[in-house]
Amino acid sequence: MDFPSELKYTKDHEWIKASGDEAYIGITAFAQQELGDIVYVEIDKIGAEVAAEEVFGTIEAVKTVSDLFMPVAAIVIEMNKKLDANPELINTDPYGDGWIIKVKLTDLTQLDSLLWDTEYKTLIGL
Repeated sequence: MDFPSELKYTKDHEWIKASGDEAYIGITAFAQQELGDIVYVEIDKIGAEVAAEEVFGTIEAVKTVSDLFMPVAAIVIEMNKKLDANPELINTDPYGDGWIIKVKLTDLTQLDSLLWDTEYKTLIGL
């Protein structure tokens, strides 16, 4: 399983890739493997400011539906439109074309509280 070292991770299995005050967010390879085949993603916070650890949407797999949690405080500015027709991109490319939302960060210091790849691997027992 791949966990890119340039990303930060959460205990809830989301990843974030920040550049300046914008960032992309998705779920980890571990999370998508645990969920199984992704069939639908719903984001109901476009344009809204979402606090760290608050739910920003849901992800539906064949057998379950899971909440998506915001890694840090941010304003949701975009959802990955490719997921409308191809939600399975999350399974095949969770760190690339399978990103879920793009955000504007409202508190950059919160990034410091997230996990590095090595810490995340320890969390999931790798």
